[in-house]
Amino acid sequence: MSVLSLRGASLELGGRELWSGLDLDIEPGTFVTVLGPNGSGKSSLVKVALGMRALTSGTAEVGGRPVRRGDHRVGYVPQHQGYDADTPLRGRDLVQLGVDGHRWGLPSLRRSAVVADRLRQVEAEHLGGVRLGRMSGGEQQRVRIAQALATDPDLLLCDEPLLSLDPRHQARVVELLDRRRREHGTAVVFVTHEINPVLGVTDLVLYLRAGRFVLGTPDEVLRSDVLSSLYGAPVEVVRRRDRIAVLCDCEPETWTEAG
Repeated sequence: MSVLSLRGASLELGGRELWSGLDLDIEPGTFVTVLGPNGSGKSSLVKVALGMRALTSGTAEVGGRPVRRGDHRVGYVPQHQGYDADTPLRGRDLVQLGVDGHRWGLPSLRRSAVVADRLRQVEAEHLGGVRLGRMSGGEQQRVRIAQALATDPDLLLCDEPLLSLDPRHQARVVELLDRRRREHGTAVVFVTHEINPVLGVTDLVLYLRAGRFVLGTPDEVLRSDVLSSLYGAPVEVVRRRDRIAVLCDCEPETWTEAG
């Protein structure tokens, strides 16, 4: 059974069609990279899978059941945002919120063990007692991944998790996500503007643009002819060793909060 399945999925926002007729089946352990300019509906796709935004038409299911908010089978890693230096929350506190944020009272020994295990999975045991505002950006993002893994999800949704991170921390975050999907079969949906940090681990690329999309392996999608057709303008895909550059003399994209 697919971890995430969309059938005939269409989404409009503010009277504008972001994408339509999208059929997508994501199997366990698959790493899907979602690309596209600002306003193409990348973040909105994540919100649909989180049950936070309803499709205009079509269906969306997680594990064979309609998507819903608060599904423990779905983990979420947001964009990196820094914390103030005086933020009292520690690393283990943030992960604890993912484990039992809806409960009151002191944490049980079992839940404390889950928190410790999730920090261990992202090699952040030493960050459990550190205040979030005193961590580096890469350390904060590792703790956010631990929080997203709190319920041992089947699907991990990552919305621009590499923003503002230097290349070393980007590589570390990608390595942790890749290891999770290989060892636990967790499917990963990874929204980004930059393919290169995740090119080596990507199974499928979903490229969104101006109400249209292409879906396939990196070799099938990241081609000059395919992207030229998608953009309706000449696009050159340049490959050099293990990196890709997409060059397009296109009209500037209109930014909206659709994302």
